[in-house]
Amino acid sequence: MARTPRPPVTIASDTLDRLERLAEGAMARNPDLADRLLAELARARVLPPARMPDDVASIGSAVTFRDETTGREQTVVLAWPEDADIAAGRASVLTPIGVALIGLRAGARFTWDTRAGETRELTVLSVGGADPVTPAA
Repeated sequence: MARTPRPPVTIASDTLDRLERLAEGAMARNPDLADRLLAELARARVLPPARMPDDVASIGSAVTFRDETTGREQTVVLAWPEDADIAAGRASVLTPIGVALIGLRAGARFTWDTRAGETRELTVLSVGGADPVTPAA
């Protein structure tokens, strides 16, 4: 499968530093994932929090996406690692899907490598507002 060009990424300036620290801290445990997150952050458009569009996936956003291979739709809330609970639908930003979704908008299409080593094409269908129970810091 040909890789889809990476869609634009937008990150709030008050989130950027913490994401970079998380990636650097994960370097020893999961260098591939940490490198992927740092690469996404390096190419991101960084905006002040007050200028962040509501439809950009950020910490606390509910993101619905579709696996174009299977047609399966799924919704996750992006969370800091300490707030993640996959059984409750809160995916850590330090997981492959969290790294793939952070900073994207509805309509974004991207190639994603699963933990099982498969390459899938995913489409972001919608991005909901921040979840008030997920702390931002």
